[in-house]
Amino acid sequence: MDFELNEEQQQVRAQARALAAKFDDAYWRRCDKEHAFPWDFYQAFAGAGWLGVAIPPEYGGAGLGITEASILLEEVAASGAAMNGATALHLTIFGLNPVVKHGTAELKQRVLPAAAAGKLHVAFGVTEPNAGSDTPSITTFARRDGDRFIINGQKVWTSKAKESTKVLLLARTTALAECARRTDGMTLFLADLDPAHVTIREIDKLGRHAVDSNEVFYDDLPVDARDVVGEVGRGFYHLLDGLNPERILVAAEALGTGKVALRKATAYAKERHVFGRPIGQNQGIQFPLADSHAKLQSAELMIRKASWLYDRGEPCGAEANMSKYLAAEWGFEAADRALQTFGGFGYAREFDVERYWREVRVMRIAPVTQEMILNFIGQHELGLPRSY
Repeated sequence: MDFELNEEQQQVRAQARALAAKFDDAYWRRCDKEHAFPWDFYQAFAGAGWLGVAIPPEYGGAGLGITEASILLEEVAASGAAMNGATALHLTIFGLNPVVKHGTAELKQRVLPAAAAGKLHVAFGVTEPNAGSDTPSITTFARRDGDRFIINGQKVWTSKAKESTKVLLLARTTALAECARRTDGMTLFLADLDPAHVTIREIDKLGRHAVDSNEVFYDDLPVDARDVVGEVGRGFYHLLDGLNPERILVAAEALGTGKVALRKATAYAKERHVFGRPIGQNQGIQFPLADSHAKLQSAELMIRKASWLYDRGEPCGAEANMSKYLAAEWGFEAADRALQTFGGFGYAREFDVERYWREVRVMRIAPVTQEMILNFIGQHELGLPRSY
C-alpha cells in the first residue's frame, strides 16, 4: 500500500492551507459572534476554483475526486475555520454530487458551471421533523401535474437555505404504503427556493453560527420535470452519491477541527508554566494529548480508505460510516481535551478552543448519529439482527 499523497493531492493540501490561512481565528470568531455568513472566505475559495473540486472539467470544475475534496475540507477546518468554514463550502461539493452522477446533460450544463464558479448556492433538503434518520418515512410529497411536479411538505436542519437559491430536495412520488421496498418511491429534485412557495425559519442552535440551519416549509412548490435528478422513484438510491461523500467529508472536517484543537492545546501546554514547570510536562496533560494524536492519525487512515473506494466506484458504505464515526468521536474528544488543557481560559471565547468544541460536537449527531452508524455496522458488517 502506498500511503503517500500524490503530487496533485499535495498541491491541494498546500494551496488550501495557504488560502485558508488568510482568514484567522479573529475572523471566524467575529463571523460566529455576529451570525454573519463568511462571504469574503467563500468568494476567495470560489475564485480559486475550489467549489468545483469534484465537478467535471466540461462543466467548469477541476474534475478531481472525493479524496481531494476531503483533503481540501480537512485543511479548511484545521485552519481554525472549523465547521463555519467547511459548511460554507461543502454543500456545493457533496450536495451536487448526485447531479454530477445522475443528472441529465441539460441539467448539468444549466447548474454545474454556476455552482463551480460560486454563483449558485444549493441547500440539501432531506431530513424531516418526524422522520430523522428514517429517510423512507418522509412525508414531503411531489404530485405529478403535466410536465411539472407540485411539492408540499416540511424539511428541517436545512443548512444555508437563507443564502441558497436552489435545494436538492428529496420527496415521495409514491406513497410508502404502495411501495414494494421502503426505499422505493422517492425522487430527487433540484428545486428553486421560490419565496412565493417556500418559508424559511432559522433555528437558534449551539454552534456554527456563521452558517444558518433552518426549518423549510414547501407549499405547492412547482418544479419542472427537467429538474428531476435521475429517475423518478429512485431518488433514495441516487441520494447515496450525496450521503456517502457527505459522511467522508464531514469526517475530514471533524479530523481537521480535532487537529487544530490539538495544535492549540499542545502549544499552550508548552508555554503555560505552573509550579515552575510547563504543564505539558505533567502526564495528566501530556498523555491525553498524545492519545488524541494517535486517534486522529487512525481516523485519517479510515477517511483515506473510504474516499479511495468511492473514487474507484467501489462499495464504501461501511467505510464512509466508520470514518465519520471515528473522526467525530476522536475529533470531539481532542477538542474537549484541548478545552481542559486551557483550564478556565478554555472557556473564554478569545482562545477559540470553546468554538472548536461547540462546532465539532455536531458531528456526533449529523449527518447521521453515532448510534445509527453502530446499527449499520452491527447489521451489515457483523451480520447481527437489525436492532431498530
